[in-house]
Amino acid sequence: MKKIILSLALCMFTAFAFAQDATSFEGKSFGEGVKKGNVITTAEVNTKLGDSTKKDMKVTGLVTLVCQKKGCFMNLETSNGETMRVNFKDYAFFMPKDLAGKKVVIDGFAERTETSVEDLKHIAEDAKKSPEEIAKITKPKKEIVFEAKGVVILEN
Repeated sequence: MKKIILSLALCMFTAFAFAQDATSFEGKSFGEGVKKGNVITTAEVNTKLGDSTKKDMKVTGLVTLVCQKKGCFMNLETSNGETMRVNFKDYAFFMPKDLAGKKVVIDGFAERTETSVEDLKHIAEDAKKSPEEIAKITKPKKEIVFEAKGVVILEN
């Protein structure tokens, strides 16, 4: 009888130990990854922020651009033809430079901010924009910037 109980306990332990985590998205994970639940699209970010300047959220979207210097930021497509820049918390991780065109899920904070001309030019340089495009940057930009603590590149 002891052997049967011990065998059952071992089987249950093995089943739990090797069970896959169904709470996370499938795909290549960066940073802290992203757990499933309450994910919105980039089109909904502005509405979810409401009157707040900063809010925690999970967002899914299509990558349009990745920093070509070292993968230190990426842009996600929004519904209004604009893009939302995504930075990575404490520069703890970077994205692959060939990520444009793929869907991701990000977890972190969206924040309304004004990006200075100097920072906009720096971002444009890192994105390998032409000197002519960089010279056209003359005004700061009010935008929503996302600080991601985790990113998953979706497989589907």
